Amino acid sequence: MARRGLLVILSSPSGAGKSTLARRLMAWDPSMSFSVSATTRAPRPGEVDGREYFFRTHDAFAKMVADDEMLEHAEVFGNSYGTPRGPVAERLAAGQDVILDIDWQGGQQVKNSGLARDVVSIFILPPSIAALEARLRTRAQDSDEVIAGRMAKSLSEISHWAEYDYVVINRELDAAEEELRTILRAERMRRDRQPGLTDFVRTLNEEFEAR
Repeated sequence: MARRGLLVILSSPSGAGKSTLARRLMAWDPSMSFSVSATTRAPRPGEVDGREYFFRTHDAFAKMVADDEMLEHAEVFGNSYGTPRGPVAERLAAGQDVILDIDWQGGQQVKNSGLARDVVSIFILPPSIAALEARLRTRAQDSDEVIAGRMAKSLSEISHWAEYDYVVINRELDAAEEELRTILRAERMRRDRQPGLTDFVRTLNEEFEAR
């Protein structure tokens, strides 16, 4: 029985393992995919339009927002970023699950959109603040100043954990991944996500009547 896809919102403070867990989910089920965001920033070397981002001018981006073509959008350091509605809606209608790697503010916008019924929101928590900082430093990608900024922002992000459908504490990657798989298996089996059930039960009733 065909079903609509899930719109999986994954949020977490930086360093909690959200991106790694998302990649693991897509390796577990290759039919899942990341949504491709639109941005007004210039492409970096090697980036391809439609693969890393949909690269748009400021005017084109503003028109997409005005025409209600964005599920969510925000401005970051002078550039706009957002999730185009069309490609996501098409994949959901085809029964494909889509992962949105966005913060709580973007998540609120998506929950207030026309695709709210497809949303499964999951917040990833670190096992401790010390572990969160250690993971940021282990990545060796940022300066001490940037890490301090990310840690300061984490307090605000974590304060929104109760707004999500599910919360997973990433103490260990394999265990956290299995918890995410369990959530997705259960959500896929929800009665209201299986549109063919009504016809199936009608067939069962007809079999009873024919006995």
